[in-house]
Amino acid sequence: MTDPVQRTVRAADRSDLWWRTAVICCLDIETYQDSDGDGIGDIEGLLSRIDHLAQLGVTCLWLMPFQATADLDDGYDVTDHCAIDPRLGDPGRFVELLRVAHDRGIRVIIDLVVNHTSDQHPWFRSARRSRDSRFRDFYVWQEDVPDDPGNSVFPDEEDGIWEWDDQAEAFYLHNFYRHQPDLNLANPAVREEISRILGFWLALGVDGFRLDAVPFLIDGPGAPPGTDHHAFLREMHRFVRRRSGGAVLLGEVGLGHEDQMPYFGDGGVELDLQLDFLTAQTLFLALAREDARPLISVLRARPCVDAAQGWAMFLRSHDELSLELLEEDERDEVFAAFAPDPRRRVHGRGIVRRLASMLDGDERRIRLAYSILFTLPGAPLLLYGEEIGMAEPETTTDRDGMRTPMQWDPSPGGGFSTASPEELTAPLTTGRFGPERVNVRDQQDDPSSLLSFLQLLARRYRECPEIAWGALRVLETEHPSVLVHQMSSTEAVLIAVHNLGPEPRTVRLPAAEENGMGKDTRFLDLLERSRPGPRPGTAVQVEGYGTRWLRAARGR
Repeated sequence: MTDPVQRTVRAADRSDLWWRTAVICCLDIETYQDSDGDGIGDIEGLLSRIDHLAQLGVTCLWLMPFQATADLDDGYDVTDHCAIDPRLGDPGRFVELLRVAHDRGIRVIIDLVVNHTSDQHPWFRSARRSRDSRFRDFYVWQEDVPDDPGNSVFPDEEDGIWEWDDQAEAFYLHNFYRHQPDLNLANPAVREEISRILGFWLALGVDGFRLDAVPFLIDGPGAPPGTDHHAFLREMHRFVRRRSGGAVLLGEVGLGHEDQMPYFGDGGVELDLQLDFLTAQTLFLALAREDARPLISVLRARPCVDAAQGWAMFLRSHDELSLELLEEDERDEVFAAFAPDPRRRVHGRGIVRRLASMLDGDERRIRLAYSILFTLPGAPLLLYGEEIGMAEPETTTDRDGMRTPMQWDPSPGGGFSTASPEELTAPLTTGRFGPERVNVRDQQDDPSSLLSFLQLLARRYRECPEIAWGALRVLETEHPSVLVHQMSSTEAVLIAVHNLGPEPRTVRLPAAEENGMGKDTRFLDLLERSRPGPRPGTAVQVEGYGTRWLRAARGR
């Protein structure tokens, strides 16, 4: 199979498409830095740590929900989409956060959670009180017992997707938790409210939105047959671009590549970026097998998207590591390798562990995984704390383990807070991954640390525009454990060599004429510039679990 060819974009046309080359960091304000000793992270705390993100190389900050909430689902149960959780701050402090982040060259996108609201939201409270309420049709109701209870997003926690409400005397739809009634997005009044929410945050200065669970967002449960469900996404995209031409829509679409394509829209009119779930899940299968071939197959088959759009590449996120796109036997392999304890598995499809603990603290494999992430075509996305190798608490049995306090120093509170451990908003990790062993302070001035390595990867990624803008080609190799892929543009060629196995391997680079290079061309070894780079057509060695980034300009 031939590799897909990605349309290249002239440098002059790239400046407005900042999301294609963003280095994204996802974080939860509540667990990042506490400024006042109450055990809860806040906007002031995040402000005090902006320089850490800038030094890491982050250019886009994705904030998890910080709006007013009933706080039964880590902020995803919103009670007011235009208000800030008073525990975290206020609008004035949020605007100051935007100003400081922008001063550091960091754009800020926020979670947009409009699939549902909290059952404590004023809209739902009014809707359940009276059939005559103007908010009644903001939700989806059914008066009779549903013939089919339906399948919840959380099948091990919810029996179905319909819940009886005594006050409303009807069943309401909830694809997620029962305390999160679905909004009726087929109702034009609901869509008008969503536009008002978008406009409010854009007016404050945010640079875009991460759309939660997009397939549920556009499914339109109250829509009549024949409805164009994607019309809502196009409507949102047009509204956002009218209000802020540089704003981005990043979508969570947990489907395979072919099924994701309609969510980009025809000609860049829906989502600008999509999280690449299939590549992430397949990478973990490849790591479990120490065999690059599953990942190679996915990369060669991945569709190309419009030049104005792209993929957001990630390893771990604030949710469980979902494996639902893998075959059942493949899922079992990944479970056995990285979550042998059944308590670390959720919903029959996911793993609630961070990367460092999944790889048993083996820094060679951790570095390998992140090197692959930064060399795949797309915008690399990190979860806060991954840059230092944080893990989840040993007691973790749900995805809250991905959202533990940031570990800044070896103090009892990890530098996150001066509050006592029992007062913290979430428990700290203990043991070999606790703050006394894993923290920012100990790594920030250590050139051999994981933090320094991630800073280097981010820097090299920004120096190599061909990763995001060039054409991908996966090269042949005789070693199943080795992934060799090439990103090339009219200006330069980058060849990345990754060995997923423990034994050293030797691979041969393409000849000079294959890439329009001169006979005397010598590659620059971007991760170890102290050693001479190889020439085209020569053999190079890569250590067990090792990686090499080799770059050369064309025509030299």
